[in-house]
Parts: sequence; C-alpha cells; structure tokens
Amino acid sequence: MSKDYFKNKADSYDRDSNKHDTLDKIAGLITSTVQLQPDMCLMDFGSGTGLLLERVAPYVKKITAVDMSASMNQQLKQKIEQIGCEVEIVEADLTTTIIDQKFDSIISSMTMHHVEDIKAIFDKFYAMLSEGGFIAIADLDSEDGNFHDEDTGVYHQGFCRDQLSNVISLTQFRNVKIQSASTIKKTHGDYSLFLLSAVK
Repeated sequence: MSKDYFKNKADSYDRDSNKHDTLDKIAGLITSTVQLQPDMCLMDFGSGTGLLLERVAPYVKKITAVDMSASMNQQLKQKIEQIGCEVEIVEADLTTTIIDQKFDSIISSMTMHHVEDIKAIFDKFYAMLSEGGFIAIADLDSEDGNFHDEDTGVYHQGFCRDQLSNVISLTQFRNVKIQSASTIKKTHGDYSLFLLSAVK
C-alpha cells in the first residue's frame, strides 16, 4: 500500500489562508483560460481536500476527484454536499492505475512535482481526454529545494518552463500555453507557480 504522506496534514490543510488565496488565483486563471461548460465532466488529479475543484464546480456538471491519500479524501467527503456540482471520489494512484473514463478536462494543482515520470502522466492525460478536451495544470516553477520542509513524496523541485514545454512537445497536445499563476510566500522565500494548458 502506498504511503499516505498527507495523513498528519489533512485535518489542518484547509485552515491555511495562503492556500485559499493561491487556489483563488489558480481557479480564476483556469476559468479565464479555458472555456468551461455546464455539461462538462472533469477530473481533478491530486484533488486533496478539494480546494481547487470546489472553485471550479459551479461551472461544470461533474468532477471526478482522484487522489491516493485516504486522509485527504476523507476531508473532501465531509464537505462534498456543499460543492456546486456532482463529485465522485476515486482513491487511486493514477501513475499505476487505469481509470476507464473519458473527461472533457483534467485540472490539477501542486501535484505534478509528486509524479516521477512526467511524460508518462501527460500521455495518460491525453488518453483519458475526449477529443477537444484540455488540461489545466498548475505547479511550481523551479525552486531551490526548500519549498517542502517535510517528506511528502517529492520527485521534482519544481519545473523549468522550457523543459516542461519540451516534454509536452513529445506528446500529441496542441495549443500549449504556460503562464504565471500565483506566488506562494514562505518565511524563507517566495515561490512562483505556473499554469500549463493544452488541448487534445
């Protein structure tokens, strides 16, 4: 069984006002960058406690929340009735699990740096999207390795945008766009985030 890196953080995760500010900016950028429709079915990869999906929910029909952390999923379950669309929670490690569904969009925030094989997950995203579907993925720009102060299964110290563009160029995605999304301020530094969007 995979280790639940967020077991000791889940209960207090939503109480961090900085996370809410960051997710407000990311969700706002997603809704202004891609065209969400009320009949759409989305997947939120690495959905955690649902901070991103609850902001996107009013614009779509259904969101499938995919996360391998049982503790984070439990926090999402406790507020699922207050979310503005249908939500299905799937407890799974998407890097090793096949979800036999098609989605109109795949959104994600601060999850990709926990994924070892970035090219493989983008290929999986492509296969799971309906034709014309899009991804909207937010994560850290390259950082000095001090962003995480504890072990949460990190494989990448953020991403160089040019290198990420090169990885995407090896997939079949089109209309690739990477733009600045937000900044997370910590006592030891500021860390910038980007939003990557692309279309199948």
